[in-house]
Amino acid sequence: MRLTRSGVDPGDTKKREGWLGSAMPVPLVIPHSDGAGTMDQVGAGADPALLGSRVAVYGAQSYRAFGTAAEYVVTPEHLVVPVPDTVSDDVAAAPGIPGITAHRAVFADGPVEGLTVLVQGVLGGVSGIAAQLASWQGATVIGTVRRSTDLDRVELTPVDHVVALDSDPVAAIRRIAPGGADRIIEVALDANADLDAAVIADDGVTATYFAHGDRVSLPFPPLLFADVVIRFLGSDDLPLEAKRTAMVDLVAAVDEGALTIPLREVLPLHRIARAHDDVDAGHHGRVLLSLEERDRATR
Repeated sequence: MRLTRSGVDPGDTKKREGWLGSAMPVPLVIPHSDGAGTMDQVGAGADPALLGSRVAVYGAQSYRAFGTAAEYVVTPEHLVVPVPDTVSDDVAAAPGIPGITAHRAVFADGPVEGLTVLVQGVLGGVSGIAAQLASWQGATVIGTVRRSTDLDRVELTPVDHVVALDSDPVAAIRRIAPGGADRIIEVALDANADLDAAVIADDGVTATYFAHGDRVSLPFPPLLFADVVIRFLGSDDLPLEAKRTAMVDLVAAVDEGALTIPLREVLPLHRIARAHDDVDAGHHGRVLLSLEERDRATR
């Protein structure tokens, strides 16, 4: 693939920093797993119809050395999905790992039509996508924010109700969903475990993809008696078919206007360190690198 965009994920900066004691698996790594561009060549066994087509790539640096922070990337065919002309390269490169994680969190345990889905930290990257996907497929979506001052920042099209965590969230959520939330999308299991246990429905599912430390304390009795399932999500290790289904659905949702991913900035490749700093700072919106000719550094 001749790449035009490379997506920078929080997971990319965490890999670089050695999060939770992880080390570089190989001596040389080209970072980033997500990107968009044009299929430049296809190898034996690959679909020749892809040649010259616009594509999005995901997982390029998942258990592999060479990712998308380069002008070209070579990947297996199953890591590529076609992109319609109605979807720009910026948008095609944006979902990637955050979108796949969100899709799996929402749909891993079946359809959500008619269910109540609680999305913790709905202003976040993964959470924001999860809220839109759940709404797209017919769920009632409750989103949470940290502070009451953040309530006005939430777009109410995909989110039916917004609750601030600093103002009796259990009572607020139970007023909206007296029977509890059927699904919880959890961005901080360690911080929200007690709240989740207090508002989840019987036989509910909490899907979580992050905690701040390597140990999480859970309120065992309420989870036990509610027959709750906790699903842990590590995007690198999701089933291949689940990843591909997610990417196809994400592109479809964007094409239908059901999914919008905020874009913070597009930086040239030689500003990659600045891009990582911006992601680490936790700014709202996706950070991309441009790999187009006009954006190359002067040599």
